[in-house]
Amino acid sequence: MAWNEPGGNNQDPWGGNRGNDGPPDLDEALKKFQEKLGGLFGGGSGGSSSGFGGAIFGIILVVVVVIYGLLGIYQVNQQERAVVLRLGVYAETKGPGLHWNPPLIDIVKTVNVTKVRLHSSKGLMLTEDLNIVEVNLSVQYSIADAQSFVLQVRDPERSLIQATESALRHVVGSTGMHQVLTEGRENIAIEVKARIQEYVDSYGTGVHIETVNVEDTNPPREVQAAFDDVNKAREDEERVQNEAQTYSNGIIPEARGKAQRVIEEATAYREEVIARATGESKRFEQRLVEYKKAPQVTRERLYLDAVQQVMANSSKIMIDVEGGNNMLYLPLDKMVSQSSAVVKPIQDLSPDALREISDRVVDQLRRESANASRRRETR
Repeated sequence: MAWNEPGGNNQDPWGGNRGNDGPPDLDEALKKFQEKLGGLFGGGSGGSSSGFGGAIFGIILVVVVVIYGLLGIYQVNQQERAVVLRLGVYAETKGPGLHWNPPLIDIVKTVNVTKVRLHSSKGLMLTEDLNIVEVNLSVQYSIADAQSFVLQVRDPERSLIQATESALRHVVGSTGMHQVLTEGRENIAIEVKARIQEYVDSYGTGVHIETVNVEDTNPPREVQAAFDDVNKAREDEERVQNEAQTYSNGIIPEARGKAQRVIEEATAYREEVIARATGESKRFEQRLVEYKKAPQVTRERLYLDAVQQVMANSSKIMIDVEGGNNMLYLPLDKMVSQSSAVVKPIQDLSPDALREISDRVVDQLRRESANASRRRETR
């Protein structure tokens, strides 16, 4: 029965017999509890030693609790994420800030998700046309999913290395050597990046590929000299093609200009001939009308015009002196100017040469005049 029921003799469970006049004495109950704890931990039977041992235990217990609590406090930086494992099972991912998790129960793994990491790859590979090339590749990547990076794959960076090797060999193996060594490097980098991202996503590594750069591509050292000769020949080919294109760009417009000029000159000549023929025909019709009016006068006028036109182009002039000797006059300036295409121009001759020519002409004229006089006397 209960200690406070009738017939229970009012026995206090704390060992006191206080009757029904009030509640139990807490100080006494606490003292008895400390004595019992002191007995459990080897305390003496004396009251003072039991109290001292209980105080030490309480202090140790408080210190342990404080240390346990402090060990669970940690801070996550702005560029980090914390993956929390509780009893080995994923619990949550915590962001930046000050956090607390119970030690020995939770395991916290922090991962930098903003840092850009670098992986470089180099090796000899076989191209589509069965040539060997050396490719230097660099991959920049970051962590997009901290949980997958920590838990899904045992070694995600090793998986990334293997994915890079596989993607690079696949792309280079489906590309010709000329494209790998020259202008196809940019396309190779784009395709390799897409393939690496596809591979690491299928593995669940939580890695994001930022950029892929094909830093350098070279043929093997054994054939480097021959490859340099091929490149030089290709550069010479391009240079010759550029020179030919430049010449073509210069000569074609010039030829078109000349052709257009010839066409314009022919058109102008045609118009000139037509206009001259039209004018001649009209002039002939007008002369015909005048000829019908006065045939004799018109005939003499036509004769004189024809003689004047013919004699105007002659370099010799015959002067007929009535009752005297005929004299032949040679205009030297006109003769020299007409023969300028064969001999030197007259301005290029020295004064002595001109004087000599004049003397010879005068002597020739005197001889011809003397011969003419003898012929007349003989008659």
